[in-house]
Amino acid sequence: MAESEIEVVEERVYTIPLRRVWRVPRPIRTPRAIREIRSFIQRHMKTEEVKLDGKLNEFVWRRSIEKPPRRVRVRAAKDKDGVVWVFLAEKGG
Repeated sequence: MAESEIEVVEERVYTIPLRRVWRVPRPIRTPRAIREIRSFIQRHMKTEEVKLDGKLNEFVWRRSIEKPPRRVRVRAAKDKDGVVWVFLAEKGG
């Protein structure tokens, strides 16, 4: 779903630390990072259903499975049904 199609009830910007991901073996770091992002958003936005944007997924995976980013800045938008959509935050703000 595109960003413009969502009826936003609540929107927040988070910087998610992924340093714990680096303590696991190399071949499972990036999948673990994706799970950490989902877990962080569920915990902070009080929801069960979390949808990640494709650009966020590409950003986390761009350095392969072994070297995910140390932190990621995201924008989380909750719609009226309680589904949280997570987008990569724009730079500079």
